[in-house]
Amino acid sequence: MRPAWPTRRPTSLDEIRVTYIVREVFYTLQGEGQNAGRPAVFCRFSGCNLWTGREQDRHKAVCQFCDTEFVGVGPDGGRFATAADLADAVLSRWPSKADGRAQGGVPLVVCTGGEPLLQLDEAAIAALHARGFAVAVETNGTQPAPPGIDHVCVSPKADAPLVLTRGHELKLVYPQKQADAQPERFQALAFDAFFLQPLDGLSAEETRANTEAALAYCLAHPQWRLSLQTHKFLGIR
Repeated sequence: MRPAWPTRRPTSLDEIRVTYIVREVFYTLQGEGQNAGRPAVFCRFSGCNLWTGREQDRHKAVCQFCDTEFVGVGPDGGRFATAADLADAVLSRWPSKADGRAQGGVPLVVCTGGEPLLQLDEAAIAALHARGFAVAVETNGTQPAPPGIDHVCVSPKADAPLVLTRGHELKLVYPQKQADAQPERFQALAFDAFFLQPLDGLSAEETRANTEAALAYCLAHPQWRLSLQTHKFLGIR
């Protein structure tokens, strides 16, 4: 069967034997999008191709509204020499396990960043599957995806070129000022669901205005659903 999105494959064994650099790995509820409310382990990879993550560079970043710390290795992150090491770290965060596989419902790992597709590869996906996890990815869509991912969420940023034009959900932060980041650009793409997520403003008033704008757009264009960052309301990671 033909993959649903562009893929890349390692060209040599050297590409498989890499060190995965991860900012943090933690257990929580997915706070937004199609899987909102679902327990998941978040695996936040370090690095991004649209911003260095350093405040002094924000003004020249493609994505200037990022609110996530993805630089380096945090206290619950690490450098993992193999895909098995990475998958074991993810498994250790799930509340229960037996026979080396995650247990309880359908265990989910959300690979995010930064930009996870700079590091996530077939070897890591296979290792996570072997431990019982469904693998989701939250990506800016500018990188090709390895095969085997179970849930692809693309969140386009400004006028960054979009490589992934198929997937399970498209989640657009709204409103963005750039003309190329308007909902009309994406509405004909091959995604199962389309979400608008209000841009988190610099003030409560700005956030409220962005939420009202996203709500109004969804009501006027019912192809789109409203996605709220419920983890922020709940005070969880």
